Amino acid sequence: MEFVIKISQFLLSLSLLIILHELGHFIPAKAFKTRVEKFYLFFDVKFSLLKKKIGETEYGIGWLPLGGYVKISGMIDESMDTEQMAQEPQPWEFRSKPAWQRLIIMLGGVTVNFLLAILIYIGMSYFYGDMFLPNANIKDGLLIESTVANKAGLLTGDKILAVDGEKIETYSEIPEKVLFGKAVTIERDGVESVVTLPENFLAQLIDSKEKSFISLREPFVVVQVPDTSFNIDSGLKKGDIIVGVNGNKTRYADQVKGYLNQFKGQEVTATVLREQSETNVFLKISEDAKLGLVYAGRSTPETLEALGYYTYETKEYGLLESVPVGITKFKERIVSYWDQLSAIFTPSTGAYKGVGGFKAIYDIFPSFWSWQVFWSITAFLSIMLGVLNLLPIPALDGGHVMFLLYEIVSGRKPGDKFLEYAQMVGFFILIALVLFANGNDIFKAIFN
Repeated sequence: MEFVIKISQFLLSLSLLIILHELGHFIPAKAFKTRVEKFYLFFDVKFSLLKKKIGETEYGIGWLPLGGYVKISGMIDESMDTEQMAQEPQPWEFRSKPAWQRLIIMLGGVTVNFLLAILIYIGMSYFYGDMFLPNANIKDGLLIESTVANKAGLLTGDKILAVDGEKIETYSEIPEKVLFGKAVTIERDGVESVVTLPENFLAQLIDSKEKSFISLREPFVVVQVPDTSFNIDSGLKKGDIIVGVNGNKTRYADQVKGYLNQFKGQEVTATVLREQSETNVFLKISEDAKLGLVYAGRSTPETLEALGYYTYETKEYGLLESVPVGITKFKERIVSYWDQLSAIFTPSTGAYKGVGGFKAIYDIFPSFWSWQVFWSITAFLSIMLGVLNLLPIPALDGGHVMFLLYEIVSGRKPGDKFLEYAQMVGFFILIALVLFANGNDIFKAIFN
């Protein structure tokens, strides 16, 4: 069932983004009386799953879910229809239209991607508001168990105040800003200092294969004591919170685990919080510092707030208020993604090692259905699709735009043969990028 839910979200989001992107090319093409021969969701290599011709356009669904396309008459694109290009230009063809019209047609896809993201962020602001944890409400610092982060100088209990001089306002900002930052201002034991991260910090994190980086410190909440546990007779119950070990207070799970290592192989007295009152139980600790039980690894904001660990805030917006909020979120996400892309194309950061393909996108979606999460991911993917399509690589929209801008500025149109060769080069670059990204997915699946 988990696979069905995740793949359903993945395909729905991907299909929505592809159709709307191609619609962004289709609408201005039709408006400028340019013939559109095909409009396809997914690629119809050799054959299609469904197709129907309406007017001059064939609409269909291909079998290869690597994207989609519109085939516009008289345009050098991935179809490489050299036979058509060898004929005399016709009034309804793309190549016969003024450069400014061709530019609008080519920019239509990314324009729709960006507008879609803005609309989603506006809608989410209006319907859901913003629930966030102010950084000032994190009183005892963060959980930083990554050995790479520890070696760089970040430790559990540190409060992260700023990154590269920019003050941190909310918890959600912290992980990404630290990943792509250089100087992290921290407070440890009441003293402020600056930790300078190595240039290849991200590469080290990826190579370490550690899943934990920076997260909230949470209580040690007992979820289950299995019948086979060596602590089955301890008296521990589901919902108990371990708040002390041998008289030492343990407000957080990381503190509990620290004492498990200290007293491994021994029996300890644990203080547990149960229904607002404390009681003591005797627990055995195995030689590998385990208790033989299941405890909560990630609690919901509601649970953490109810237990008194953190105080979250919620902002609600009216319809008009949601517009500037949604636009601001869009600007923040696009700047954030551009920073990530810049890091990927800077070999010294090692960020390219974290590049993923379709498997990585699939993994982003949760194993449960949540429209709020779905729309949030779809908005980000729409931004990603728009930015990537603007890269000046022939075969992408950005490549066509680059040549059109050259034509508008110089007054000279690149020759069809040159455009054909450029398209072929761009196509091979794209294939290489797709193979690299999906190859990374396969490598991680096998060796991680």
